[in-house]
Amino acid sequence: MPTVHLLDYVAGNVRSLVNAIEKIGYTVELVKDPKDIESAERLILPGVGHFGHCLTRISQDGYVRHVRKHIESGKSFMGICVGLQALFEGSAENHAVPGLGIIPGRLTRFDDLNKSVPHIGWNSATVTERFDDDSKAFYGLGNGSKYYYVHSYAVPYKENVLEPNGWTVATARYGDETFVGAIGRGNVLATQFHPEKSGAAGLKVLRAFLEGRTWSSTAKIQGHIDQGLTRRVIVCLDVRTNDQGDLVVTKGDQYDVRDKGNETGQGQVRNLGKPVEMARKYYEQGADEIIFLNITSFRNCPLADIPMLEILRQTSEKVFVPLTIGGGIRDTLDADGTEVSALEVAKLYFNSGADKVSIGSDAVAVAEAYFHNDRKVTGASAVEIISAAYGNQAVVVSVDPRRVYVKSPGDTMHHTIKTTQLGPSGEDHCWFQCTIKGGREGRDLDVQQLALAVEALGAGEILLNCIDKDGSSSGFDLELINDVKRTTKIPVIASSGAGVPSHFEDVFRYTTTHAALGAGMFHRGEHTVKDVKDHLASRGLFVRPIEQRD
Repeated sequence: MPTVHLLDYVAGNVRSLVNAIEKIGYTVELVKDPKDIESAERLILPGVGHFGHCLTRISQDGYVRHVRKHIESGKSFMGICVGLQALFEGSAENHAVPGLGIIPGRLTRFDDLNKSVPHIGWNSATVTERFDDDSKAFYGLGNGSKYYYVHSYAVPYKENVLEPNGWTVATARYGDETFVGAIGRGNVLATQFHPEKSGAAGLKVLRAFLEGRTWSSTAKIQGHIDQGLTRRVIVCLDVRTNDQGDLVVTKGDQYDVRDKGNETGQGQVRNLGKPVEMARKYYEQGADEIIFLNITSFRNCPLADIPMLEILRQTSEKVFVPLTIGGGIRDTLDADGTEVSALEVAKLYFNSGADKVSIGSDAVAVAEAYFHNDRKVTGASAVEIISAAYGNQAVVVSVDPRRVYVKSPGDTMHHTIKTTQLGPSGEDHCWFQCTIKGGREGRDLDVQQLALAVEALGAGEILLNCIDKDGSSSGFDLELINDVKRTTKIPVIASSGAGVPSHFEDVFRYTTTHAALGAGMFHRGEHTVKDVKDHLASRGLFVRPIEQRD
């Protein structure tokens, strides 16, 4: 089998990239020494996180000269995400660290005045050149295909700047900004998106690059209109051990995951299926992301949770969309009593196939400390440490708020809203209290405070649950979602309450979020992910098309 060399400078989840390359029919050899590059025919530089971190690492480790020589020799080179950014002259993310300067231009940060940053989700990569033959596409980048992006900095696109120098450019649009989504010339291809996380469309791009097919055939999706970022439909799988010791997908009302017991005692843990099989099923139905929540991890050491790590490994071999893992991402003790940092726990999950980690109850404690210390950033929390190492897009904060009703805003020190969902005594104001331990314990912290704190500390996304809506199948809490969206600049995933496809339509039509999550309605077989996407498309809401598997 032909070999691909991968230059991993500790760039987060490279397991998915390895899996994608192996699925296409190539073997992967990790570059461990600069001299390894000399024997490489195909070299890939992946990357997530910080531009300065990437360039500093590959420079200090002596790779820069060898990467340049590889490219200049005409051998195949591909840069992914920060790997694309490294080819340019520099980035506003770190002005002091130069890029490789192979392509003219510098990266700037997205404007967050009217949109969330980071830019997270599925977007286009539309080739700027026009060809008479619509069946030809640059490295398989076809009109209508969508690719997974996750970044805060990008190369602004200006017409006829790069093309006269021989570069072919594919662009994407986020809000009113158009940026370079992919670029190539001769033996070089670079993508701002992650092809290994872009489903069938991304695998086609990888295959075209590895096979050296610069111009390849592709099917143009009929009726394609580039509307920028799509709405994300995400599936969450709550995973825990059942009474037989097997990890199963379960679902309950506020973490009560046992069926009703008989007269002799408590019922069994509700078993809705095997995690890997269900994740693959949702991927094939068109799920844009998969989230695993390990709901028993607060009682177990994650480092000893070998079955959950194996689930991630197996899932990442079959599912080529982003995977998030939540539960137990904190400083902990190994089984032998050794202290283990949250960063080491996160690294273990990344190495097993996760793209993001989700931090829940511990984020509430971090937010409380942030305000107690007059909003000073110490750099010591798990949110800060992991985002500093892997980028803020790798850290999701999961929050479980619940409504606390008051007669007027003056009855509480917390931020309130006027609500149309009246309280038990007719109250028309409420505040959203943060809870921990699956909603079993309330804290003196409101959801606005938490959102402000975790954004300042480096989180890249908020998974916004709702204790009042959990398990209700009555629709999302739109008032809660809009309140948090007005508070924070980072993306928000709406969660809790989805029961029918029209609930997704409501959340996308009446809030500004671009991502929404379902669980029970999918696990029980009441509706499929495809049902939801078909419904959204029929109502004029743009979603990622489901493409044939590569």
